[in-house]
Amino acid sequence: MIQIENLCKTYQQVPAVNNLNLQIEPGSVFGFIGPNGSGKTTTMQILATLLKPSSGKAWVGGYDVQTEAEEVRRMIGYMPDFFGVYDYLTVMEYMEFYGACYQIEPSQSRKVAKELLELVKLSEKQNHYVDELSRGMQQRLGLARCLIHDPKVLILDEPASGLDPRARIEFREILKKLQQMGKTIMISSHILPELADLCDTIGVIEAGKLVTSGAVSDMLVPKNQARTLEVHVLEEVKEAEELLQQSEYVQSIRVEKNCLYVKFTGDSTKQVQLVQQLAKANVPVLQIFESKLNIEDVFMKVTDKEGNS
Repeated sequence: MIQIENLCKTYQQVPAVNNLNLQIEPGSVFGFIGPNGSGKTTTMQILATLLKPSSGKAWVGGYDVQTEAEEVRRMIGYMPDFFGVYDYLTVMEYMEFYGACYQIEPSQSRKVAKELLELVKLSEKQNHYVDELSRGMQQRLGLARCLIHDPKVLILDEPASGLDPRARIEFREILKKLQQMGKTIMISSHILPELADLCDTIGVIEAGKLVTSGAVSDMLVPKNQARTLEVHVLEEVKEAEELLQQSEYVQSIRVEKNCLYVKFTGDSTKQVQLVQQLAKANVPVLQIFESKLNIEDVFMKVTDKEGNS
């Protein structure tokens, strides 16, 4: 649905986006991760036809963002990190205004607006003035506005920025509904754990370069690498450590109080055998589970490699 090839954007010879290549499949939710100034917003603005690239190409739904900008704009709903609202417009008037921008018939525009306001839980606010809404409500209204023309692709730049925890949860639930409706969503955020919960694929960008990208499941459980098992015991910590060290599948063990962090290269069958050996030795195991990376770990790991390369 989104394809980027060798995309570059420079400002006074300083690269904001540097030879970026990316592909986002239809119906996926893609999390775009990177520090401030990494090139996320610039990339999104190019996809939204608001900026022209210095070189390279990009397509949305098969349409070229430079030569077929009108078609791209009908394909996408773009929500910047901060957007202005019009004074003295009610919520419904705001939605109808954007419906008119997309040349939707007034009766149809009002019908769709009501449905969208119900989706974002703003039906009761339709006669309230936009500038009187809370930040969270304005963000939800901005999302509804992006959907007025039923776009196939949503490009959301830091949509949860400045929201309190409850508002972020409500916003995330709305995005999950949109995902179930088959929308392709590209979303950037600094709230990394929420992206892991929402996205099926992620990409990490730093200094305008895509450092890594792929399925969230693959990122959080790297293939062909040792897994970390957390073995919590009631007592007999030393005995448990000595027993675990005898396994050829244990690379290393780190002990913290009554927990052993075990670097383990075996498969699930070998893990079961390890548990059985502990039980046979009467080691009182409270619990054992695999400790997975979180999305913040992935971000720090790949950006640290990039910074030291």
